[in-house]
Amino acid sequence: MATNSYAGVKNSVAEPSHDGEFSCSLKELCSLMELRGTEGVQKIQESYVDVNGLCNRLKSSPIDGLSGYPADIDKRKLVFGQNLIPPKKPKTFLQLVWEALQDVTLIILEVAAIVSLGLSFYRPPESEGTNCGKGTGGVEDEGEAEAGWIEGAAILLSVICVVLVTAFNDWSKEKQFRGLQSRIEQEQKFTVVRSGQVIQIPVAEIVVGDIAQIKYGDLLPADGILIQGNDLRIDESSLTGESDHVKKTLEKDPMLLSGTHVMEGSGKMLVTAIGVNSQTGIIFTLLGAGEEDEDEEKEEKKKAKEQKKQDGCVDNKKKAKAQDGAAMEMQPLNTEETRDSEEKRKANLPKKEKSVLQGKLTKLAVQIGKAGLVMSAITVLILVVLFILDTFWVQGLPWEQTCTPVYIQFFVKFFIIGVTVLVVAVPEGLPLAVTISLAYSVKKMMKDNNLVRHLDACETMGNATAICSDKTGTLTMNRMTVVQVYIADKHYRRVPEPEVIPATIMDLLLLGISVNCAYTTKIMPMEKEGGLPRQVGNKTECALLGFLLDLKKDYQAVRNEIPEEKLYKVYTFNSVRKSMSTVLKNADGSFRMFSKGASEILLKKCYKILTASGEAKVFRPRDRDDMVKKVIEPMASEGLRTICLAYRDFPAKHGEPDWENESDILTSLTCVCVVGIEDPVRSEVPDAIKKCQRAGITVRMVTGDNINTARAIATKCGILQPGDDFLCLEGKEFNRRIRNEKGEIEQERIDRIWPKLRVLARSSPTDKHTLVKGIIDSTISEQRQVVAVTGDGTNDGPALKKADVGFAMGIAGTDVAKEASDIILTDDNFTSIVKAVMWGRNVYDSISKFLQFQLTVNVVAVIVAFTGACITQDSPLKAVQMLWVNLIMDTFASLALATEPPTESLLLRKPYGRNKPLISRTMMKNILGHGVYQLTIIFTLLFAGEKMFDIDSGRNAPLHAPPSEHYTIVFNTFVLMQLFNEINARKIHGERNVFDGIFNNMIFCTIVFGTFVIQIVIVQFGGKPFSCVGLTIDQWLWCVFLGFGCLLWGQVISSIPTSHLKFLKTAGHGTQKEEIPDEELEDMEDLDEIDHAERELRRGQILWFRGLNRIQTQMDVVSAFQSSTSLQGALRRHPSSGSQQHDIRVVNAFRNSLSPYEGLEKPESRTSIHNFMTHPEFRIEDSEPHIPLIDDTDAEDEGPTKRNATPTPPPPPSPSSNQNNNAVDSGIHLFIDASIPATPLAPVSPMHSLETSL
Repeated sequence: MATNSYAGVKNSVAEPSHDGEFSCSLKELCSLMELRGTEGVQKIQESYVDVNGLCNRLKSSPIDGLSGYPADIDKRKLVFGQNLIPPKKPKTFLQLVWEALQDVTLIILEVAAIVSLGLSFYRPPESEGTNCGKGTGGVEDEGEAEAGWIEGAAILLSVICVVLVTAFNDWSKEKQFRGLQSRIEQEQKFTVVRSGQVIQIPVAEIVVGDIAQIKYGDLLPADGILIQGNDLRIDESSLTGESDHVKKTLEKDPMLLSGTHVMEGSGKMLVTAIGVNSQTGIIFTLLGAGEEDEDEEKEEKKKAKEQKKQDGCVDNKKKAKAQDGAAMEMQPLNTEETRDSEEKRKANLPKKEKSVLQGKLTKLAVQIGKAGLVMSAITVLILVVLFILDTFWVQGLPWEQTCTPVYIQFFVKFFIIGVTVLVVAVPEGLPLAVTISLAYSVKKMMKDNNLVRHLDACETMGNATAICSDKTGTLTMNRMTVVQVYIADKHYRRVPEPEVIPATIMDLLLLGISVNCAYTTKIMPMEKEGGLPRQVGNKTECALLGFLLDLKKDYQAVRNEIPEEKLYKVYTFNSVRKSMSTVLKNADGSFRMFSKGASEILLKKCYKILTASGEAKVFRPRDRDDMVKKVIEPMASEGLRTICLAYRDFPAKHGEPDWENESDILTSLTCVCVVGIEDPVRSEVPDAIKKCQRAGITVRMVTGDNINTARAIATKCGILQPGDDFLCLEGKEFNRRIRNEKGEIEQERIDRIWPKLRVLARSSPTDKHTLVKGIIDSTISEQRQVVAVTGDGTNDGPALKKADVGFAMGIAGTDVAKEASDIILTDDNFTSIVKAVMWGRNVYDSISKFLQFQLTVNVVAVIVAFTGACITQDSPLKAVQMLWVNLIMDTFASLALATEPPTESLLLRKPYGRNKPLISRTMMKNILGHGVYQLTIIFTLLFAGEKMFDIDSGRNAPLHAPPSEHYTIVFNTFVLMQLFNEINARKIHGERNVFDGIFNNMIFCTIVFGTFVIQIVIVQFGGKPFSCVGLTIDQWLWCVFLGFGCLLWGQVISSIPTSHLKFLKTAGHGTQKEEIPDEELEDMEDLDEIDHAERELRRGQILWFRGLNRIQTQMDVVSAFQSSTSLQGALRRHPSSGSQQHDIRVVNAFRNSLSPYEGLEKPESRTSIHNFMTHPEFRIEDSEPHIPLIDDTDAEDEGPTKRNATPTPPPPPSPSSNQNNNAVDSGIHLFIDASIPATPLAPVSPMHSLETSL
């Protein structure tokens, strides 16, 4: 049979009509997956009756899945393909070589070298007899003339070296990156059911016919059809561009597509298409189909998306208005914005993604390059002019026809000198240093549990000034256990014995926890002896299941009795509900619903509570307050998370309730118990947070937990110190403080809060995003804040994307979070973030070290070549020598200095800001100081060396003269000085001990030693190509001694206090950074207090704009009023429809006038991906409903939050027209307020100011 079936398979590949044993072809499945919604349902019903019919055809069981036999799996791979999308072919080494050859300076050099080669072979017949000027004649004998080609050849050779090194670096970088990608892919696993067992397999191993379990936060790895789902909502924007979450049900829309995100709920699906046959795969294949028309394809795709976006936006607004609050709350998070962000990321990488360092480096490299170009042009010019003057004017020779080639040879020589000056000046080693440093860091960071997805994130992390961290799993161990419980009228400080709990309560507890926890959550036996049981799935639910096990009950038995398919309705947990409920249908037609959720939210919905006798008694608000004070607050103050378990019966006589009306369903609950779950703080976290604070990084905790729990944990971690006056806010209070009367978020209000905010509790994902955006957009501190964010949930996606560096959790994180992040923490541990900061700062320092070294060489080499050329008409350093120096200082030095390992001392200083120049004053001092020393030595040797060493002078040698000892000594000393200076360059903050930790970096030692050996070889045996002559031992010792002088001179330089050298280029020092926000808060309005000139300027500019705008607006207002007939007084007394129109006009006038400096104030806001915050449509709707939504029923607290619930019909003018009746004082108050930057309140203020003045 086996052989037959395989024969069948072979045929099937050729002609899909008779597919071995599967009565369903690949083509059929592909066409099925192209249908959407009801069409799909119809097709399934026509062809297969239902999903189970399709399962049978694919030889799979909806309950037990595939058998999992290797033969069966292989066969499926043969027939339906593998779940792999073949990657794009990497560039070959030759392509990389070709790219490296495109470098302009190298091309110039090649041309020069080829011309030089050509000319050296040209021998004019009768030129021997003619005198072509004294610069050309003389010493040449036949042998020497023959060797003229060597210089050109040597230049070509060194160019080849440079190209190969560059290409090799690019190649290894590409290889590393691919390795990283494949590692990320291998780590991605997915849950499937095989032979009745739930197992996790790598995504690539999924085959058609697998039954996959999907849950909140998954990124679907294949196309499939829903078999069973609970409240499943999918974000399909990545494929369709529709931002709304699509609800998936068996009846209406069971089609699940690969590459889409599960935003809510859970379920099971039958895999029907994988790899290149899945929807994502098809798109990829289209993209990769023609490598050459790839770019066009992308363009078209972009246009299509743009088009879709424009159409989408209008629909979105319509939809947004119609949406219910819950969906609205989630809307801005995953919609167009995030997709846009991806597009933006791809479209203009440099724009958003140009990291701090890259920006600074590009600027610097361009400046140096320009200077080099000018210098080399001047050098060539001076050489040519001097030669012409000397030959034709001083010597008075005529231009002989026969001498032309000789003269051209001279000009070529000058040109080559000019180009080499340029080559030395242009720091092409910079990009190399950055690449090496980043690649090295990324590789090493893998060992420190940081998997870096975007290279520049590593370096941005060094500048981080704020970290917004999750609590669960990052600061704590994410091993939850129930340690306290309030049950049957009694508060137990530890888990009670099962005997003391009444049987009725025990049964409710067992059933409620077993069915109302996701079936994917379970507790597995321990892996090694003496270990703890393994927790799989949601950790809070694991704690509850563990609680049952502690009560000697078995939850698995209940689950076997009531499999997931029998659950009548499930309301899965999401960030809006903050609770989860499961409904069971009883035999008599009645229903019972079990709920669990945050205690302060669920208790508000309880009206009864179970007593010690097991009976339910009434639970009044007064009892609730007692419970909060006596049970919940004490638990929370010990850092426990409190969860309430409750249930509700729906009697059969009332018929089936309307399950869609959640607010009616989730009330009148009966409380069973409240448990306190402990998640211990990781032992290493307090220390790590201390390090962060010492390094000038503020750690803020953003958590969904109760504020008391959050405060307790923050104190344990050291985020809050006793006696500090820092803020701990709840999400609701935070929203109340940052929004104005219209419910719009104001940057100004956020600025008053964030500098002191340390804990944000009970926060929704939108709050997290708002906070991150608010800190990044803030302008109150000297430099823009660089914010890192950690997240694990799907809803953290927007905040992770918005942050400068997003950290996703490798273990607990959902695929969506990982997708949005820059770095994945493979051990979910906060200390790994501190390591990332260390590596980031190290990258920055490595680049600075390299720069200090490079610029010293640049300055010296360029000046030597320039002055030497001008005075002696010949560069003391020949082209090939210059290229060798270039190789030392570019490639080798970047390798040596960019691979310094980080030290703890990096965490003792404040972050460099965005505006701090790369080259600090100390570095400038070192560069100039060493430059002076080296130039002194070189010029002394150049002009007095022949007397000191008693040798022939090398100056004014004719064209093909043999190399001189004199110039060899100059070259040798120069190189040795660079070598010793490389050791000096290891320290850039003015430390004295430059040898500190030198042997920790073997690469550095190897390179310095290796360079020295090669230098000996070049000098002793380099001969003509390198223009060198062998030196004696004495001469060598002198050279080494002069080079060693660099180290001694370095000590002298570091003794000069930098503070005395005011004339050096100053740098904004990043130390006052942290203190600014707080002092700024105290004297927010008091502008005279600001002491930084630059800030003054910027503020001045803004105030000036604001002033202009205010005048303009008032003029608009006045004209609006003049055109109106009604009197001001009448206006004040009767807020007639006319007044409302005025208001609208005023508001519009102000809106128009606001725009010019709205952009100026918040440079990020316009381009930022999530600018839904500045979008009026979104603003009011997204922010408003979600305040009461978190807990619908708490009418007590609602008063202050629903500020704008005034019943005037047209929304925009309503607040203003109301305030219009508030008489004059409100006007004055508002006018003062309006002096605060760009507040959306402003539309009202000018009107009032005018009113009061009238």
